[in-house]
Amino acid sequence: MITVCPSILSADFANLAEEIQDVEKKGARCIHLDLMDGHFVPNLTFGIPVVQAVRKYTQLPFDAHLMVEHPETYIDGLAAAGVTYVTVHQEACVHLDRVLQAIHDAHMKAGVALNPATPVTTLEWVAAQVDLILIMSVNPGFGGQRFLPYAVEKIKQARALLDASGNTCAAVQVDGGINRKTAPSVKAAGATFLVAGSAIFGASDRAEIIRFLQA
Repeated sequence: MITVCPSILSADFANLAEEIQDVEKKGARCIHLDLMDGHFVPNLTFGIPVVQAVRKYTQLPFDAHLMVEHPETYIDGLAAAGVTYVTVHQEACVHLDRVLQAIHDAHMKAGVALNPATPVTTLEWVAAQVDLILIMSVNPGFGGQRFLPYAVEKIKQARALLDASGNTCAAVQVDGGINRKTAPSVKAAGATFLVAGSAIFGASDRAEIIRFLQA
């Protein structure tokens, strides 16, 4: 099953609750939250208070992607805010195994994101304990970027790594430049969680593009 996760980074922040409710009505199965601190990536978005504020407007799972330094300091707050998935960057975690354990201890699912130039092999020793590997198909920090074609091969490698570890239930997620043109190749490569921002929130028919991505 394909899970489409609209990224609210591309939503109208002046009407954020309404935007989330709209994509839920249009068929989205998850809401993707891009938390950026202006340090790990150059952009600054929102933090835990915004997550708490919009939680009451939807029953969909929240998928928090932490593009931040010291992501371990966010775990308890995200758990209290009702987040389901917490994805941290391999590049931001000195003690990645410990951070993944902390996410699980907080009763959330743990994911690891890889920047475009970071090899999938860096996750060999934690592959058995993750719930999700996120392959960045753009450089993190800004929406609306062009899809990097070599991400397709990384998706295949991530799926193979998870399967080889016996972790066949874990998902491979892809984030960046997902649209009508790029979605078929990433799905064929093994991605089952598709993050899309401008392709959904900028569409004239949001229900139709969500159906297309989930097909």
